[in-house]
Amino acid sequence: MFIRSYLRASTIEQDANRANDALEQFAADHGQVVASTYTENASGTEANRSELLRLLKDARKGDVLLVESIDRLSRMEDSDWRMLKTTIDSKGLRIVALDLPTSHLALRVTQGDEFTSRMLGAINNMMIEMMAAIARKDYQQRRERQAQGIAKAKSSGAYKGRPIDSDLHKRVRELLAANLGIRATARHAGCSTTTVLKIRDQVQQLS
Repeated sequence: MFIRSYLRASTIEQDANRANDALEQFAADHGQVVASTYTENASGTEANRSELLRLLKDARKGDVLLVESIDRLSRMEDSDWRMLKTTIDSKGLRIVALDLPTSHLALRVTQGDEFTSRMLGAINNMMIEMMAAIARKDYQQRRERQAQGIAKAKSSGAYKGRPIDSDLHKRVRELLAANLGIRATARHAGCSTTTVLKIRDQVQQLS
């Protein structure tokens, strides 16, 4: 059994490797080892994540995609999630999440047990869909609360905006000046493509 773990954090300030030990221990507890690890700092709302795409490219039928939770895999809009899930299914990958007990059985079902595999697949797919929907709703609610908080702070004159990460901005500007593309710049700088586009637009406005 080939287990590919996927680790993600939303921003460069967060530690994407935080759950690595937990994933490796989980695999060991089930008599398995993590054979390959893919780590990145990117928003779960984005579909074009370089390490996730690399994992999908490397994957073979029967491999396990191990994550801490489904929200590490997706906080995407429904249409983007559908495309990702279709790709995962077409590759023959089995999703296993630490916080989704129904998925853990995938590590113990033999390939010859067709009935159990099909039943497990049906139940697990339903739970994965539910968790993905919850992850998206949680993201939207947090964004709404954040917007409400900012609006309230602005009305009282207390809002100062998010502090600018000068080192990150400098790095992005340097990469863009070296003619790297948006995605390549985001990958090397360890930030989202949205951040790169904002910095690029700021540079263009000043030039």
